[in-house]
Amino acid sequence: MVQKIITKYDSNAKFGQEQEDDSSFIESLNCISKLINVLGEFPSKSTTAFCFNRASTILHLAMSLLDSEFRLALESCNQGNSADLKSPKPSKQASFSYRQESAYCVIPESKTSEDVEFPAYASEAISKMNRIATAMISSGYESECCMVYNMARRNAFSIELDRLGFENISIEDVQKMQWQSLEGVISMWITVIKHSSSVLFSGERKLCSSIFSEHPSISQTLFCHIALAVAVRIENQRSGSAKGRLGEVAVSIFCDLENSIRRDNGRTPVPSGAVHPLTRFTMNYLKYACEYKDTLEQVFQKHQKMEGCANSNGPVLDTKNGANDDGTPKTSPFSVQLNSIMDLLDENLDMKSKLYRDPALRCIFLMNNGRYILQKIKGSDEIHEMMGDTWCRKRSSDLRQHHKAYTRETWTRLLQCLNHDGLMTNGKLSKTVLKERFKMFSAMFDEIHRTQSTWVVSDEQLQSELRISVSAVVTPAYRSFVGQ
Repeated sequence: MVQKIITKYDSNAKFGQEQEDDSSFIESLNCISKLINVLGEFPSKSTTAFCFNRASTILHLAMSLLDSEFRLALESCNQGNSADLKSPKPSKQASFSYRQESAYCVIPESKTSEDVEFPAYASEAISKMNRIATAMISSGYESECCMVYNMARRNAFSIELDRLGFENISIEDVQKMQWQSLEGVISMWITVIKHSSSVLFSGERKLCSSIFSEHPSISQTLFCHIALAVAVRIENQRSGSAKGRLGEVAVSIFCDLENSIRRDNGRTPVPSGAVHPLTRFTMNYLKYACEYKDTLEQVFQKHQKMEGCANSNGPVLDTKNGANDDGTPKTSPFSVQLNSIMDLLDENLDMKSKLYRDPALRCIFLMNNGRYILQKIKGSDEIHEMMGDTWCRKRSSDLRQHHKAYTRETWTRLLQCLNHDGLMTNGKLSKTVLKERFKMFSAMFDEIHRTQSTWVVSDEQLQSELRISVSAVVTPAYRSFVGQ
């Protein structure tokens, strides 16, 4: 029933159009989620395994649908004409570029919060997002839900700050500016900060509370992270102790990330060997964070110097961007922090892989997560630069080893059925033995197919590589045996 509803949503209907269908859909997802929790307590080889995998697959498809709908709903307020956003705009002649020293224009004072609507969501959209968020969190997809919200709202804030005329100007540029231009920039800073504190942050807190009304602690955490990210962007343009304090908070957030990875020690394996939510959350978090790597380099450099002065243990590393000639990243405090997080994630995934009783499924899990990590790093110039080519080559080598282990665990036993030894009796081919071999081969192949057709390989390139390698191992051996 749920699969039919998913197909309906994918074809001609959308979540949120028929509240009765939506309520039935969410109620069914809650039942499936509870069913999975109960079935997960049985051994993986028990008669409930097929039901467990089936239910997990359906829930995963449903969550992917809700994930997309949640993202589209969050992005809906940023589509169309920006005039829909009822907040003050800078004058058309306004310019805060330090290159123009002859004239500047100040943004008008912000309207009161009663006159401003931010963010501009319809009540129906907020209600829809509330239902989606509640369903995803109750089904165990809290990390995915929070990641979508976090990234969408940060992007919305970025658009709003750009619309207000906010520019990223370094402290070095400020020091070179003439006072006439600097006065305009300062006015812009003041206006943006006033508008953010009186309108933007207030509106965001209300939105967060409305969407996550069933989970106030999640709402508070999300709001704090978004507000901090915006504050860092604004405060990074200004001198003073606030920058140092925000730097300390940024360092503590990375410490919290490390601790959350260490604490993620659940004993229930991800169904079908799919990418673990912890992997998705960590890599998306790092990808987004590394967009501000230059700022974070300064933050961690300062933090390390303060730690060095306090502890007087060893030399302080110099901050260096880029990579060495051999592809290794140049050592810097922030790159050390990234490597530390990646090592913790690797250790955690290795521990989680041992939850699978089937060695072949253990390899699939490690391949899925390893490929996801590698693709995220290769897809981001900032993280790639921090980790370096040598790290990526090592990761690719690890993936090949998991691939070989999967082939060995799955197909080596099957190919033993095609061994020519023992087929001859008194110099003649034994038809009885031959038939038994074919029968054994078919039975084992059917068992592999039945079991592994419920497993997940999400990366298309990895799918192709596995198909090619399986064909290259099994088909020639089978053809040779039949030919003989």
